[in-house]
Amino acid sequence: MTLVAGVDSSTQACKIVIRDAETGALVRTGRASHPNGTEVNPDHWWHALQVAITDAGGLADVAAIAVGGQQHGMVTLDSDGTVVRDALLWNDTRSAPAALDLIRELGAGDLVAGAAAWAEAIGSVPVASLTVTKLRWLRDAEPVNAARVAAVALPHDWLTWRLAGHGPGTGAAGLARLTTDRSDASGTGYWSPISNDYRLDLLEQGLGHGAILPRVIPAGAQAGKTPEGIVLGAGAGDNAAAALGLGMVEGDVAISIGTSGVVSAISATPTADTSGMVTGFADATGAFLPLACTLNAAQVLDAAARMLGVDHAGLSALALAAPAGADGLVLVPYLEGERTPNRPNATGALHGLRAVNTTPAHFARAAVEGMLCAMADGLDALREQGVPIRRVFLIGGGAQSEAVRRIAPAVLGITVTVPTQGEYVADGAARQAAWALLGTLRPPAWELSEGETYRSASTPQVRAQYAAVRELTAVRPA
Repeated sequence: MTLVAGVDSSTQACKIVIRDAETGALVRTGRASHPNGTEVNPDHWWHALQVAITDAGGLADVAAIAVGGQQHGMVTLDSDGTVVRDALLWNDTRSAPAALDLIRELGAGDLVAGAAAWAEAIGSVPVASLTVTKLRWLRDAEPVNAARVAAVALPHDWLTWRLAGHGPGTGAAGLARLTTDRSDASGTGYWSPISNDYRLDLLEQGLGHGAILPRVIPAGAQAGKTPEGIVLGAGAGDNAAAALGLGMVEGDVAISIGTSGVVSAISATPTADTSGMVTGFADATGAFLPLACTLNAAQVLDAAARMLGVDHAGLSALALAAPAGADGLVLVPYLEGERTPNRPNATGALHGLRAVNTTPAHFARAAVEGMLCAMADGLDALREQGVPIRRVFLIGGGAQSEAVRRIAPAVLGITVTVPTQGEYVADGAARQAAWALLGTLRPPAWELSEGETYRSASTPQVRAQYAAVRELTAVRPA
C-alpha cells in the first residue's frame, strides 16, 4: 500500500490525514491546535504541523504530502527568508480602509469604476480579507517592515516551502523556491485566474514596491520533495481543497459552516462580480471556484448557545421547538463585522421583539435562521453570476447541528446533502498529493461517501423578513 498525507492548516488547528494513494482508504490521522487571534507568528503553524505529524504516527511510510491552508493570510519574508512580522489572517479586518483606497485608486477616485476595474483585472473586488489590502496596510502602518519585505507568501505556500527544507538563512536562492497553486494565488488580489498570471502592478500598488512571489504550479504537479524524499504536491487554498476532497464537479456547491461561512461552487468559466459579493477564485483542478464568504458562521451558534446557557445539542433542540420565522424575531449575525456584504465595522442586531417571541426557543431559531439567511444571500449571488447550481453540500462544524441540517433546505430553498463527517480540506490535499505522486491527468477517483439528504418546504417568509432588516445594522464604536 502506497500512502499519501494531506494537511489542513486552518485558522484554529492543523489536521492531517494519511490515506492509501490508490483507493483513498483512511489509515490514520493527527491533529494539533493553533493559537487564537487574527495575527499569528507562522512558526506556530510549523510547530503545530510537526505535532500533528507525530500524532498521526509520522511520515516514514508516506510517499507524498500536500498542504491545504487558510487563504489570504499575509506571510512576509525578508531577503534572508526570515518572517518580517506576524502574519495577518483572512479574518483580520484592520485593512478595510486600505481596501477602499485601492479600489478608489484603480478607479481614478471613483469607487464604482474602481470596483469594475478590479473585477476585470483579477475577478474580485478587494475587501479586508484579500492579501493585497493587508500589504497596503503594512505599507502605510509599518513602513519600516514593508521596506524589509523581499517575498510574500500565503500560509500554505510557506508550509510547503518549509517542508521542502527551506527557511531562515536560505537567502535569495531559497526564496526562489517558493511555490503556490492557482486556487490560493487567486485570493491574493494580485493574481488573475482569467489570465493565469500575476499582476505585478497591483502587488506594487499594495506593498509599494516589488517582491518575490511564489511560482504558480499546475494542480497535479510536484512542488518538489522534502529532504527525506517525500513528494510535495502543489497544495491548495482550503475551500478549493475541500471541493477536491468532496469530489465536486460543475454544478456542485459547498456551503461550509466553520470559522467562516463559505458558499463555493465549481464553474467551468471565471466570474467577475463588480458588486464584490462573489470573489472569482480558481479551484484545485484547473477550473474555477467562485465563492461568497462571510465572517460569521459557526460562531453565531456558539454565541447563541453561550447566551442561552446550553450546549449545541440544547441549542438545536430549542431552535427546532420554535416555528419557522421565529414569530418575526430576526437576528442579523454580523458579530465580527462582515465580509459579504462588505461591512467590516458592522455589529449584529436583533429585530422584531414582541412578547410572543421572547423565549429561548425563538432566539435559538432566529440565530440559526439568521446565519443561514446570510448563506442564502451568498447562494443567490452565485446564481446572479450565472453559476450553475444543481447540488448543495452542507459541511463544516456547524453542519453537525440537527437544527441547521433540517432548517437549511427551507431557508436555502434547495435540497441539501450532508456528507459523512470528515476532514474535507485534508482529504482534498491528500488526493492532490496522490495526484502528484501518480502522475495521472486527473486526480485519482477515490470512492466518496454519499451522505444524508435533507429536504423541506421552502420558507420564503424567513428570507423576506431577514431582508427587510438586514441593512439596519450599527457600526462598532472606534
